[in-house]
Amino acid sequence: MDPFWEGAEIISRYTRTDAINDGQLIDVTDTAKEAGFLYPIAVTQAVWADYVVPDERSRKYGQDEAGRLWDILWMLKYAIKRGEGGSNLLFSVHMIMQEKNKRLVKFKSLCHPGDAGEPVITIMMPDED
Repeated sequence: MDPFWEGAEIISRYTRTDAINDGQLIDVTDTAKEAGFLYPIAVTQAVWADYVVPDERSRKYGQDEAGRLWDILWMLKYAIKRGEGGSNLLFSVHMIMQEKNKRLVKFKSLCHPGDAGEPVITIMMPDED
């Protein structure tokens, strides 16, 4: 323990579990396990709302939450296997957006300690922390 903080009282704490319960993170661990991941995975609200949930126009072209989430997880797995990163990894996914336009979307994943020090992964937008 850092001597500067010795005896310091914790006045507030916001855990990963709190963020999941509040909807700031969406737990996608069950789908991630199907894709072969061993660690719990969550995506940020921004990733979920802007890229996992398709708009109505994209739904007309067969886009749905399950498929989009699978694409994101699959490309993360591919990026991890390429070994280009470490605990902080940037990766991209081609997403069909409005009216069947494809767009290359960049994401960031962070492998970090969870609430009990266990390894967890969070998928976020590149500008999120």
